[in-house]
Amino acid sequence: MTTTVVVVLNDRGRLKRLQTELAACRPAPATLVAIGAGETPLAEVTRLDAAAARRQRQRSMARWLIPFGFLAGLTFTYITDLDTFAFAGAWSQHLIGALLGLGSGWMGSFAAAASVRSDEDDRLRALRNRLEEGNWLLLAETAPGVEMPWRLLQQARPQAVVRLGDG
Repeated sequence: MTTTVVVVLNDRGRLKRLQTELAACRPAPATLVAIGAGETPLAEVTRLDAAAARRQRQRSMARWLIPFGFLAGLTFTYITDLDTFAFAGAWSQHLIGALLGLGSGWMGSFAAAASVRSDEDDRLRALRNRLEEGNWLLLAETAPGVEMPWRLLQQARPQAVVRLGDG
């Protein structure tokens, strides 16, 4: 299991020292990204991008909503025995109903992904606000099974240490 944290610092010198000290640890964190003025722009860090998280949720929802919609559309046309698409023939009208259900499942995945807000979205917004206030962020992610050097993080006297979802 990996641990992901974002350290908020108000001094770029402390940021650089912490980044160097973390990189010197054995084993070193798998990811170390400094974010802020003169460092990596926030837009380039996909882990801290709420829109990327929403796209990932949409793809995850689509994985099961699209097949479910297809089967629901097919089942609906057989159960109701409506001749809505009679021009297409008996067999094809069931296929058209299934394809419409598939499209509904695809659209539903967008609606479901946009309506679900996670706690992590709120944390990301707070981090973005800290960055706009002139602070720097250090994104640190450990490899699976490696403990985060918490003592080293606390010695840097950060303004905040925000733990993101572990994976």
